[in-house]
Amino acid sequence: MTSRRSFLRNMAMGAGVAAAAPLASCNTRSNEKEAVAYIRENAERVPKMEFNMCGYAAPKLDKVRVGFVGIGDRGIGAVDRMGFIEGVEVTALCDTRQAAIDGAQASLAKAGLPKAKEFTGSDMAFKALCDSGLVDLVYIATPWEWHVPVALAAMRGGSHAAVEVSTAKTMDECWEMVEVSEQTKKHCVILENCCYDFFELLTLNMARQGAFGDLVHGEGAYIHDLDYWHFNKPQDDKPRGDGAYDKLWRLHENTRKANVYPTHGLGPICQAMDINRGDRMDYLTAMMSDDFTLKHRIKELAPDRPDLQQFIGKEMRGNMDMQMIRTVKGRTIMIQHDISSPRPYSRIHMLSGTKCFAQKWPLQHIAFGHSKADDAKMKELQEKYTPEIVRRIGEMAKQVGGHGGMDFMMDWRLIDCLRNGLPMDMDVYDAAAWSCITPLSEWSILNGSKPIDIPDFTRGKWKTNKPVELTLKGGGTTGVRNLKKADSNNQLSV
Repeated sequence: MTSRRSFLRNMAMGAGVAAAAPLASCNTRSNEKEAVAYIRENAERVPKMEFNMCGYAAPKLDKVRVGFVGIGDRGIGAVDRMGFIEGVEVTALCDTRQAAIDGAQASLAKAGLPKAKEFTGSDMAFKALCDSGLVDLVYIATPWEWHVPVALAAMRGGSHAAVEVSTAKTMDECWEMVEVSEQTKKHCVILENCCYDFFELLTLNMARQGAFGDLVHGEGAYIHDLDYWHFNKPQDDKPRGDGAYDKLWRLHENTRKANVYPTHGLGPICQAMDINRGDRMDYLTAMMSDDFTLKHRIKELAPDRPDLQQFIGKEMRGNMDMQMIRTVKGRTIMIQHDISSPRPYSRIHMLSGTKCFAQKWPLQHIAFGHSKADDAKMKELQEKYTPEIVRRIGEMAKQVGGHGGMDFMMDWRLIDCLRNGLPMDMDVYDAAAWSCITPLSEWSILNGSKPIDIPDFTRGKWKTNKPVELTLKGGGTTGVRNLKKADSNNQLSV
């Protein structure tokens, strides 16, 4: 019998881990011998590092020409926000729906910006945008199946890529992003907005300054009842005239028995623990409950919804799935994912160290022992540890909006880094490491919660890569325009 560590080592070898792809179609636990054979056949998948993108500062861009691919809820919100950032030119818009492009053009006009070139007519219209020479950055907010294809086309076409979450669906996609980013020296940034929420940034800076002592454990989640999203009728889903995307793609994604949306909870924890920059995730084990709600909701609605009848009898993801992750340095991380139970929204965001404890949901508090800090102590902590990015742009971000301002802060930081030639807070190795939880959790769930190694996308460079910079050294110069026109209408749920 193959030893656990030998088996896991083979799993971590790369596209072998893409064994999760063929196994994904199984409704019963897969055969371990078949999985091992498949993995060994593909063990050569781990590519040689061509260039370390962690800490890489691309040449400065005086103006950042942005092209948007995918203009649904997240896409139109990003177009709105970019209209407030100095040094941005929205030069291209791409969507399969002309109505969506029309909505984005109206947003640009409202911001006093010129009309962008349009790319539409087919699912592959993004290729023409990526090859047009009109853009420096491709901002990708499509359904998930298109995230990596568009990002690869962007980088190969000479542009940086910024990709909404979840970024990649398979292990092959994770490695492809890494390879192409290294080959082209173009950034592939995961647009994890939760890393820019105010409490997450405060606790990140506290961790950087040693307030937690040694971090021991972290917890994150995406717990969000998405009944309204999964079952919206196409005609009900037309925010500000940008058209409906009527393929029920989000519901299709949840036929997969995996954590298909791990990064909201995981990203901020990984940054606090210096994952890929001093530590790395070693292995995980995953478990999922049965489905107690989705199949019943589908059965209830399907008689009046022909578009839902394709899901009748189809096995859906369970209500709750959990991943337990251990890092090389012996820390632990717990991630939860539940999008179909009637319960309050939560990302948890908990950090536990040898000196300090912090948790955001359901009750935000920081503690240095049994009792939580009182209001005076919290004010003292905020004054001491609020990072420079919040001091610089926080209040303006709240005015512009986007989940209370974190979306705008994320976009502003992205543009400021490109304009000042700064390394990215979240690079391609983060995009791959955080996204690979999906196929790895799928494999573990299908195999009775067996542990599985998490690949080292940095290929050893995590030992010397430097942590995320918060001081805005060399940056923070990008201004905000048209602030009086902000109406905080960009508050879609995370």
